[in-house]
Amino acid sequence: MRVLAFEDIYDMEAMFVSAGIDLSGVTFQQRWDSSDALEHIESFSPDVLLLDHFMAPLSGYEVLEKLLESQVMRPDIIVAMSSESSKNQAMVELGANYGTVKFNVTQLGIWPGHSS
Repeated sequence: MRVLAFEDIYDMEAMFVSAGIDLSGVTFQQRWDSSDALEHIESFSPDVLLLDHFMAPLSGYEVLEKLLESQVMRPDIIVAMSSESSKNQAMVELGANYGTVKFNVTQLGIWPGHSS
């Protein structure tokens, strides 16, 4: 599984490790800003894309919007993981598979060895 996170404050990989998620079969990459987001998505080709709304220079919503309008292959799973639920809901309405407060992202049943 390949996971790409766009999150500018919290170390998402550390969050997964501290939650006991087994990352041994996961290639994890985090971008600390959304510069060249589509290029990173295209080159990394993630199975799971994690999007924080409050990022610069593009919000997670704007990244998702550009992704869905582009020819870049859509990841199998897109998770809106803002700290504000309304922003997650807006991304789900746009096309994200899941919306959850970022501190609960490790509780989604999509991770290896984790049941929903």
